[in-house]
Amino acid sequence: MEHTTLAQLAALVGALGAVLVLIPRGRFFVIVGLVMLGAATCALAVSLVGVDDLELLVEEPLGLVAVGAGALAICVGALPLVRHPGATPVVLLLAAPFRVPVELGDEEAFLLLPLYVVLAAAVLALAVRMLRGEHPPAVPFALALPLAAFVTFASISFFWTWDERAGGIALAFFVFPFVAGLGVVVRSPLTPWLPRALVATLVGLGSLFAAIGIWQAQSRTLFFSPSLEVANAYTTFFRVTSLFKDPSLYGRYLVLPIVVLLVVLLARRTRPVVWISLAAVVAFLFFGLFFSYSQSSFVALFVTVAAVAFVAGDRRFRVVLVACAVAATLAAGAVAATSIDGRSARDVTSGRSRLVDITYEAFRLRPIAGVGVGGQPAASAEATGRRSARRNASHTTPLTVLSELGVVGFALYAWMLGAVGWALVRIARVERTFALGLAAVLSVLFVHSLLYAGFFEDPLTWGAIGLAAALLARASGTEEATVVARPAERPAPGVLAH
Repeated sequence: MEHTTLAQLAALVGALGAVLVLIPRGRFFVIVGLVMLGAATCALAVSLVGVDDLELLVEEPLGLVAVGAGALAICVGALPLVRHPGATPVVLLLAAPFRVPVELGDEEAFLLLPLYVVLAAAVLALAVRMLRGEHPPAVPFALALPLAAFVTFASISFFWTWDERAGGIALAFFVFPFVAGLGVVVRSPLTPWLPRALVATLVGLGSLFAAIGIWQAQSRTLFFSPSLEVANAYTTFFRVTSLFKDPSLYGRYLVLPIVVLLVVLLARRTRPVVWISLAAVVAFLFFGLFFSYSQSSFVALFVTVAAVAFVAGDRRFRVVLVACAVAATLAAGAVAATSIDGRSARDVTSGRSRLVDITYEAFRLRPIAGVGVGGQPAASAEATGRRSARRNASHTTPLTVLSELGVVGFALYAWMLGAVGWALVRIARVERTFALGLAAVLSVLFVHSLLYAGFFEDPLTWGAIGLAAALLARASGTEEATVVARPAERPAPGVLAH
């Protein structure tokens, strides 16, 4: 990695920028924080790409055209978001899943370029609104503090990371942009049509991905995944990826609309025609999910559907649900016990047990503060004597956090998750269906991250937390207004009594 000192300085600037975006209430600090996050992202990108490649970008005609087109798209995209800021979460969701293959130094990477352009436009629009005198709500302190603490510690861990390149990628392309996105979502107005627009966008994207996945299954065609093409040649089934590189990521973006539609079906009373239509869409999405053959996606679907049904159902339904879950668990355990038949744990778990072992070895190297952001694969390779770190990623977010940030970082991670859960409980008192939908989305992302990782690398995680923070801010404002209004109403009967 070139310019390590620049990258370390960028990590510090980004950590401070995240704190300013999340905690302060003043407009000036928020704008400064957004600028610092952008500067830190650009500095880390420069250190990752290298000066030579950067010079080609600004000197070659094609590179200049690309930079100019991107800047123009950001400015043009900011104009409607200034006039209609309530559409910001929907536009960000629309761009969130799409990854574009680009050359990053000597490697090919799949970057969220459409999302980065839309996010930059949303940040610019927010800055314009605030400079005009608008005072959007800030992140509630109960959420802002654990978020800021976790992001700050993760950023500072770049100083002792085992892999500076991987740590720089994590901060530049995921953590810093997504913190800015969370800050923008929190400060976007919550319009009455927003929940329906978000559901329609998520279902529309899932339907598009499912249609492409079903076509791939029939035509035996894949995009962006030559390694999977080789694997499919040696199996009796054909896994598809739709517009993604990995089947599990494709499966995640189908499970999300399925569980959201189930929330709508269970939590709201709808006409039979609407119920049948939504059930048909769920069946279509599940048909597309089937061809992913993603075990992590099916586990996330099963767990989240059971949780949603348990929360939304009545007492009798919960008893039946628990009984069915216990029976299904026992049956699955019996089938698993018979299928093992002397096989090794590594074979049964498709290599996951080995990843758990080598991740624990990385944790043992530095148990307190961890091996640094992005450093787990390299640290596991060193601890186990393996040269290559490519196949050593843990694929389990809690274990990754524990090894990269140590016990301190894991405690901050648990604090953040607990704060988000508490916020959803508070929100459910005012916006029950919206809160249940956000809880379902976060549940899918969390359960899926136990088997596939990608919790903090998915923009939907930060977007859902941002919406929860915005709803919590509105709910807190409503409760405060109610408390203030009540004392003024009480003296009236006493006056009339005299």
